Amino acid sequence: MCLLAARVVDLSWSKQSDKAQFYFWQVFCTIYKKMREVISMTHTQQDIIKTHPCFTEEAHATSARLHLPVAPACNIQCRYCVRKFDCVNESRPGVTSVIYSPWEALNRVESLIERNDRLRVVGIAGPGDPLANEMTFETLQSIHRKFPYLTLCVSTNGLALPDRLGDLIKAGVTSITVTINAVTPKTAEKVYAHITYRGKPYTGRQAAEILVAKQWHGVLDSIDAGLIVKVNTVLIPGVNSHETKLIAERAREYGVDIMNILPLIPQADFSHLNRPSHAVVETMRSICRPFVKQMAHCRQCRADALGTLNENKDIDLEVLMARIGEEYTESVM
Repeated sequence: MCLLAARVVDLSWSKQSDKAQFYFWQVFCTIYKKMREVISMTHTQQDIIKTHPCFTEEAHATSARLHLPVAPACNIQCRYCVRKFDCVNESRPGVTSVIYSPWEALNRVESLIERNDRLRVVGIAGPGDPLANEMTFETLQSIHRKFPYLTLCVSTNGLALPDRLGDLIKAGVTSITVTINAVTPKTAEKVYAHITYRGKPYTGRQAAEILVAKQWHGVLDSIDAGLIVKVNTVLIPGVNSHETKLIAERAREYGVDIMNILPLIPQADFSHLNRPSHAVVETMRSICRPFVKQMAHCRQCRADALGTLNENKDIDLEVLMARIGEEYTESVM
């Protein structure tokens, strides 16, 4: 390609010194190499997007995902969040029936990958924030080593994203979801009670300023690194609804792939608010759609979700069934 390009360069270049020509081709070939990397990365991204149920509506009925609950600790307190580590009755983010160790998580992937040939995506979405737990990185690394073809993803509040992005990439993560509920610290202060950043607690406006800055910094860094990025926004009536469009506008500026507007689940400090109706959420999606692609098929999954988005399977029950099947097969052979 570099040689072919030489034929279309103005012949005046032939009059330049050998040194000048050398530097020109060195720069040209470097640019071409980068372009090839971008093209290759784009093809890989498209393959991931086609089979990731959170990024493509067509995939939500054909591709299964597995959320591994290995991250109990959290570095912020959202005013709408209640985390439960031993709950089988609720189906929402922040809820799980059990917390796995990295070894237990890998063990379950090994069992489930043989039982479910539609399993394409393994993610960590809590019940706390994945980036606030070292077990997240141990788990992802072990899965990526054994199953490099699986799509690994993480859902985070973004506070630690600029600090831990390199570790995520080393662990094989190719897509990430960042929950961003505000553009301005004034609004963020109403959504978040406190944060803990690099071991130090912050509250009020200072906490909001740090969080908002780190979230958008992390989004931009992730996109620059070639990750597929989704932004989740919880629509909280009277609190951040006036900034949702601004989030979409900035998402477009940064190059975010898709946005997911979620209706508030009224609980904790916002238990007195009403959950936005489907019509209200759809109206907001219509407002934001000109700026960034909108996800409209989210199920607000648990931290231990398994199956397609239309399914709600129990991880350990599926693992047990897989093992019973193996034992039965061995007994009849």
